[in-house]
Amino acid sequence: MSKPFTNPFFEADMSKLFDMSKFDMSKMGADMRMPHFDIEALFNQQRRNVEAFTALAQAATESFQSLWRRQADACRQMVEEQAQTAQAIMACPSTEEKVIKQAEASKAALEKCLANMRDIAETISKCNGQAIETVNLRLNEGLDELRGIIKNRAA
Repeated sequence: MSKPFTNPFFEADMSKLFDMSKFDMSKMGADMRMPHFDIEALFNQQRRNVEAFTALAQAATESFQSLWRRQADACRQMVEEQAQTAQAIMACPSTEEKVIKQAEASKAALEKCLANMRDIAETISKCNGQAIETVNLRLNEGLDELRGIIKNRAA
């Protein structure tokens, strides 16, 4: 009669399989040839990366706040104009004049809305372009710095 299959991993004492008391990291690292980099230069490079992205975040926040203020002003102005338009429409003596006045006001409001949206889209596009340029510049600087660190290590 054959013995039933057993899984040795489930039956084994795991503490004996992975005895970490005999594991010495210093011996493991001694056999490896790790390159010696200028750690200070690497930290400075990362510090400049953080500074660049902090400045980028600050610029994005300021742009967002500026857009928010412009939108709030546009909404406030729209409400004021709508109130004036409503009064002007109500002052018209005939129904035909009211309809004409309403159509003219609607056309003017639509044109103004489209102009505001175009302005916002241009502003966002400009901000995005500046952000991409900043990231690209820092990326190229970082790669140049890394090349310099590696060349200094090789010398």
